[in-house]
Amino acid sequence: MAIKVTGKNRREYMTQTPVPQLILTLSVPTIISMMVTAIYNTADTFFVARVSDVAEINTSATAAVGLVFTVMALIQATGFFCGHGSGNYLSRMLGADNHKEASEMASTGFALALILGAIFAIVGNILAEPIASFLGRGASAQTLEFTMQYMRIILFGAPFMMAQFVVNNQLRFQGAAYYAMIGLMCGAVMNMILDPLLILVFHMGVRGAAIATVMGQATSFMVLLIGTSKGENIKLLPQNVHLNWHYIKEIVNGGAPSLFRQGLAAIATLILNYTAGSIGSDAAIAGMSVAGRIMMMLASALIGFGQGYQPVCSFNYGAGLTGRVKEGFKFCVKYSTIVLVGIGAIAYIFAPYIISGFSKDPLAITVGVAALRFQAFTLPLSGAIVISNMMLQSIGKGIKASITASARNGICFIPMILILPVFLGITGVEMAQACADVLSLFIAVPMAYSELRKF
Repeated sequence: MAIKVTGKNRREYMTQTPVPQLILTLSVPTIISMMVTAIYNTADTFFVARVSDVAEINTSATAAVGLVFTVMALIQATGFFCGHGSGNYLSRMLGADNHKEASEMASTGFALALILGAIFAIVGNILAEPIASFLGRGASAQTLEFTMQYMRIILFGAPFMMAQFVVNNQLRFQGAAYYAMIGLMCGAVMNMILDPLLILVFHMGVRGAAIATVMGQATSFMVLLIGTSKGENIKLLPQNVHLNWHYIKEIVNGGAPSLFRQGLAAIATLILNYTAGSIGSDAAIAGMSVAGRIMMMLASALIGFGQGYQPVCSFNYGAGLTGRVKEGFKFCVKYSTIVLVGIGAIAYIFAPYIISGFSKDPLAITVGVAALRFQAFTLPLSGAIVISNMMLQSIGKGIKASITASARNGICFIPMILILPVFLGITGVEMAQACADVLSLFIAVPMAYSELRKF
């Protein structure tokens, strides 16, 4: 169900609808959109693994996509920084009946994303060769060449990618998750049509995969932009752009956790690729890359569920209804954990079949299966970790949210990926993320409890 009105009707809907019903209503479209997005992100890896009849070329191409994931994570981090920062604030302002500041924040966050995206595109392409060499230290010359081809095109799409993350999140935080879903699904369909066409039919290799990704993101951008003009959603207007200290500070406060989370994911991926490459060459990088993409797809339902809770959390917090915030938190943690137990069990049992669908290299399959099984075992912990972080971010607790956001991919993961391989070799690489998940639980839950007890 989409919310198509503002003012009294929107406020009544967000503050009086039973919390479980409201969260489920808002989370269904976000779960669908996140699942579809995860599928088309994985589609690149699936089709790239079939660019050639030569297994070594396929392994190098798959490894290149994994290396460029660091760059894509940085683009995504910046987009979520602007999107979550502006979205959290505008939702709290709508809850407080301050529509003027909500409208100005929406346009300001959008403009900031376009500016930062243009900087990424220009600077990234100028420095593409040294960036590829830095990302692929220890990788083969063929992998580095594929990395350059893929990365240059992805960087040109940075403004569209960042801006669509912003509009998508702003629509969600207004309660218009339906429009956000439509925008993402249109981009996903475009990507999944172009991937096999450009890679397998026109034999464009990794360039084709990159073009498909950028075209998909550009399609989402256009459809989401149209969504802002529908009903009573906040319109993005040039005259409402105010790049002043007040709005920048609020974007930083609300968006820093996302920047830390995604930025550290990029750094963690870089270190992971370095470590895997030095121990097991391109095949190890490819195996870890495939396992990572699969886990992102499996966790996408959780992210979508949490995103359904975020507007409920921020809107009701802004309206002073903290009891509803707490009720929603308990509901989300309970049911996400139950579902993740089932998903984790399926991933653990069928790991060999899943990984072999993306790679034919024996070493890549061995590494990918082990990594997927380790992470599947700790997947149920993600419910409490992710929902704790989203709650803290949505109520504007920037410092605590940044710490919890940094835990899984930074505070806990980086020491694990640096220490465990020294003693356990490639097994240490495979189990590093699972160990980080366990440690992250002991950071996120106490942080969330420290705020919930105040309610």
